Amino acid sequence: MSDVTEVTFPPLMWGEEAPDSAFDHAVMRATLGCDAGLISYKLGAADMGAALVFAPEVPLSKAMSMLPLCGVGFQNALGALAPPEVAVHLDWWGGIRVNGARCGGFQVMASDTDPKAVPDWLVVGFTLPLVPPSDDMGLTPDETALFAEGCADVTPPTLLEAWARHTLNWLNRWEDDGAASLHSEWRALAHGIGEEVENQSLTGTFLGVDEDFGMLLRDDDTTHLIPLTSLLEAQT
Repeated sequence: MSDVTEVTFPPLMWGEEAPDSAFDHAVMRATLGCDAGLISYKLGAADMGAALVFAPEVPLSKAMSMLPLCGVGFQNALGALAPPEVAVHLDWWGGIRVNGARCGGFQVMASDTDPKAVPDWLVVGFTLPLVPPSDDMGLTPDETALFAEGCADVTPPTLLEAWARHTLNWLNRWEDDGAASLHSEWRALAHGIGEEVENQSLTGTFLGVDEDFGMLLRDDDTTHLIPLTSLLEAQT
């Protein structure tokens, strides 16, 4: 499939336009043994999506940090391109929030679901609505689309390129310096910390995350640790 718009990626990354779902295409390519650094993407008129293939060298419990890392990369990219009054935050579950409302999100899949195993591959991808499905956004006040939030001048190819650059920057920092700076950045962008949330039939106060970004959820009796691996998509 030929590119309609040229997209430039940073060193060690390259792109393939997906015929349908960017995430599914990246998973397919990863399963067939493509090298790490592939970014599959689909830039539509109403939405966009992209997914990045990783080849982890650490156990899955540690490699799952790529989910919040890609989220921080996206927030940094959109934050740099959007008008200054536009607020971009991240849900623990991978959701993206623009001006407080849900606006697409991330998903993750790996070749193995054993937290102690080193997976052959890990794919993290996002989908982002560009225009709302209805002119009456009052019907879904907690959901929005990028162009409805003052970001009509943010073009999908530019956002995709910026996400790749910022994500690569955070990946290099994570590899060189560990997760401390990523933790600090993510916590400043996280939505819902200190609030009551529900996760896996548990309800309590979202206290924050552990070193591997597992959710710390405090109820009346104890503090529960819900690992990021609980967010893994099932392979079909």
